[in-house]
Amino acid sequence: MEVEGLSGKCAVVTGGAGVIGSALVKALAAAGSRVAIVDLNGDLARQRASEIAQATGGAVIGVAANVLDKPSLTTAKNEIVMRLGPVDFLVNGAGGNAPKATTIAEFIEEADIAQPDRTFFGLDFEGFEKVFDLNFAGTVLPTQIFAEEMLRRGTGAILNISSMNSFRPLTRIPAYSAAKASINNFTAWLAVHFAPRNVRVNAIAPGFLCTSQNRFLLYDEATGELSDRGKRIINATPMRRFGDPEELCGPALFLLSDAARFVTGTVMPVDGGFNVYSGV
Repeated sequence: MEVEGLSGKCAVVTGGAGVIGSALVKALAAAGSRVAIVDLNGDLARQRASEIAQATGGAVIGVAANVLDKPSLTTAKNEIVMRLGPVDFLVNGAGGNAPKATTIAEFIEEADIAQPDRTFFGLDFEGFEKVFDLNFAGTVLPTQIFAEEMLRRGTGAILNISSMNSFRPLTRIPAYSAAKASINNFTAWLAVHFAPRNVRVNAIAPGFLCTSQNRFLLYDEATGELSDRGKRIINATPMRRFGDPEELCGPALFLLSDAARFVTGTVMPVDGGFNVYSGV
């Protein structure tokens, strides 16, 4: 995919060994960018980098780093700059949810009052904090490390990964939803803060994707039909289907590219209409 202003640039993708991150890395490499996959799992990052480099013919490397640890990120940045040159683009893709930050019950019914472990009151706060930090602090800290040189040069673009949860929180996952809402606010704040130095900050908010990681939640394994949760999602999505990770790439590349040089502070839904549908 040819997009204005991507070829020859250096991009960093945190969480780049994951499903969404890998799709974005592949798209950037195919567009001519030199790409560094930054992931907690260094072996997996290097494996993904090798696979994507072979598939695209691009320059892709894998680097281990913890997005919640500044020294780790600084070490990764130094390696990336040495191998690929100054960083032009940062994609903050690290994130995720965890069982300890998830309630069993969707709603507190009368019967649940006697079973607080099923509800908000049974959430493990350490688990809640870890999920919030991974998604929100895991966006703030890499930006502090990788964006500083962009500001010095007076050019660059940052793309944060938000979620439909940021607009309308889903049941059962309060930490993840709160963190993604915080990313939207941070995206807007940072866009204003960086604007005088010509460094743009935007985000995409994916809708419901069907991947190998969540297919078991969306389809009944025995019948191959949609699960109850899958049916509810499809009924709330006007395009009547799930998205593919590759369908995030066009919006992402646009927001990073020179074609969006006057676009900053926006959060773009990529959701098949989920966010704008009232249900009637």
